[in-house]
Amino acid sequence: MSEAYAVEISDLKRAFGPVAAVDGLSLQAPQGRIYGLVGPDGAGKTTTLRILCGALLADSGMARVAGIDVRRDPDAARRRIGYVAQRFSLYGDLTVVENMRFFADIYGLPVAERAAKTEQLLSFSRLGPFQKRRADALSGGMRQKLALACALIHRPEVLILDEPTTGVDPVARREFWDLLSAMVASEGMTVLVATSAMDEADRCHTVGFMRAGRLHAAGSPRELQRLVPGVVLEVRAEPFRSAEAALKQLAGVRDVQVVGDRLHVFADPAPDAQVLGVALQAAAVKLVSVRNVAPTMEDVYLYLTSETLDTVTG
Repeated sequence: MSEAYAVEISDLKRAFGPVAAVDGLSLQAPQGRIYGLVGPDGAGKTTTLRILCGALLADSGMARVAGIDVRRDPDAARRRIGYVAQRFSLYGDLTVVENMRFFADIYGLPVAERAAKTEQLLSFSRLGPFQKRRADALSGGMRQKLALACALIHRPEVLILDEPTTGVDPVARREFWDLLSAMVASEGMTVLVATSAMDEADRCHTVGFMRAGRLHAAGSPRELQRLVPGVVLEVRAEPFRSAEAALKQLAGVRDVQVVGDRLHVFADPAPDAQVLGVALQAAAVKLVSVRNVAPTMEDVYLYLTSETLDTVTG
């Protein structure tokens, strides 16, 4: 396999009793890029990440991180990985800087490098003013920044994140992703992240859609958006639910999804504007606006979740 890939998985399988959590998964994450894993609950994302971290053994198949086979040499693989779990898993009774020093010890960071690396990460994560605060007293967003700083203390080649911004407010989520993007740009680090937020998936270089333990589609966000067939219409109308019901009855309409205060209508071909207007008028609906739009990553997710697809690579 090519050395251009920081993470390589081939025909990976892991079952829990009769349930196949990962079922013949294959994927490749390029070096120096952000690879996002998305998919419904139970798709196998967390199991995959735990196998890569060495926390679980695969039943069969190959998983390689930074060129190291995880099964054959798990300790060497772990030294090249930084890991941030979905739930905060650091030490709440230790301060910010004490947590960072602890993980520097765990990873065997040379003493001569610790002070400079700690200061760099405190500045990078903007946790410097809070370095003496106990982790339990931090906000959710600051906790995840601390978890990221601790995962980066030993300069890992691959950073693995399992839904790291769950429960974090929108501003803190944006700051967390700004930090990730800056780290990838400055350090050439590879990030493999599982996320359920489609705005986060849109910030990844490559997105892999998992379902039932397999990879069903992979490509850049723009490539995946091209998988959605037909056209997408953004409709604003009142009353909202009556409009949704009326639009679903139109010929050629495959689906109607609620996106904020608007409706996304998936159709092939696009309904005639006059026919659309008449249908809404008959349902006592006032049409505010209608326009063609490019599919969003949320549209892609809904399409891939609802469709039966063979594996597609963008």
